[in-house]
Amino acid sequence: MDYVKLGNTGLDVSRICLGCMSFGTAEGWAHNPWALDEEASRAIIKRALELGVNFFDTANVYAFGRSEEILGRAIKDFANRDEVVIATKVWGKMREGPNGAGLSRKAIMSEIDHSLRRLGMDYVDLYIIHRWDYQTPIEETLEAMHDVVRAGKARYIGASAMYAWQFQKALYVAEKHGWTRFVSMQNHYNLIYREEEREMMPLCRAEKIAVTPYSPLASGRLARDWSETTTRYETDRIAKWKYDASAEADKAVVERLAQVAEKRGVPRAQVALAWLLQKEPVVAPIVGATKLSHLENAIGALAVRLTPEEIAFMEEPYVPHRVVGPN
Repeated sequence: MDYVKLGNTGLDVSRICLGCMSFGTAEGWAHNPWALDEEASRAIIKRALELGVNFFDTANVYAFGRSEEILGRAIKDFANRDEVVIATKVWGKMREGPNGAGLSRKAIMSEIDHSLRRLGMDYVDLYIIHRWDYQTPIEETLEAMHDVVRAGKARYIGASAMYAWQFQKALYVAEKHGWTRFVSMQNHYNLIYREEEREMMPLCRAEKIAVTPYSPLASGRLARDWSETTTRYETDRIAKWKYDASAEADKAVVERLAQVAEKRGVPRAQVALAWLLQKEPVVAPIVGATKLSHLENAIGALAVRLTPEEIAFMEEPYVPHRVVGPN
C-alpha cells in the first residue's frame, strides 16, 4: 500500500479509500437491492485493513446510519483506532419533520453526536458536508463545523459535490473569520465524467486541497463489458440518472479503456483507477466494494503506471456532459 498526505495536512492516508455506501440495509434506503449485510461488510473491511487500507468513508445517511454502525464495530474488532482515518458526512435527510436534514448549526451539532454514537468513537478524522445547503448561510455552516473541530469531535473538515464557485466562497469565508478550513473535496470524477477538470480540479490544485473522487468506476461502468449488467446496474436509480443520458458518448471511452486493459493484461478497473491516481491533486479515490475481488482489483491499480500516450488515447473521445453531482 502507498500512503500520501491528505492535501495540505500532515495526515497520512492510503491511496485507496474504502467507500462504505454499500454496507448496510434499511427500509426505504434507495440502494437496498445491492447493499451488503453486516457479515459480508465486515469481511470486506477486514480484508481492506489486511491490505493496508487505513482510510474509510461513510455518511450518516448511508442505510440511515447502519453503515456507520457496521464500520464502527468492525474497526473496534479489527483495527487500532489511532491507525485508521474515518470520514463521515452530514447533510442528508435523516428523519421527517423540521431540522431533519441540511447544514444548519442545529443539524450539524446533532448529527455529529449521532454519528459518533453509531460509530462508537470519540471523534472522526474527517467530517464532510455532503452537499451545499441552499437554505442555510454558509457562515452558519462553517462556524458550526469549526466548533465541531474545536470540541475535539473531528480532526479535519471536508466538502463534497458542489460547484467550484461555492467551494471558493466557503474557503474565503473560513479564511475571513479564522475558522477551520476545508482540506478535501470529494467530487464526482472519473474517465467518463470529467467536467470537474474545468474549474474544480484547478481550484483544488491552487488551494492545495486533497481530491478524493467518488464514483471512480462510474458505478461499475468502467469495470465491465458495455453490454454486461448487474443488479446494481438495473436498480441504482442515482447511477442511471448520472450516466444514462451520455451512454452513447461514454461507450467510445469505455471501449478504449478496454483496449488498454487488454493490451496490458490487467482488469479494466485497475486502468480506470490508475488514470485517476495520476491526476493531480487526486489523493485517494473512494472505491466501493461488494466483493473481495472488487477491493483487491482496486489495490492492484497502485502498480499500474499509464503512459501519456495511453492516457491521451482513452481521453480523446470524451465529449462535454451535463453537470451531475452538485445539483
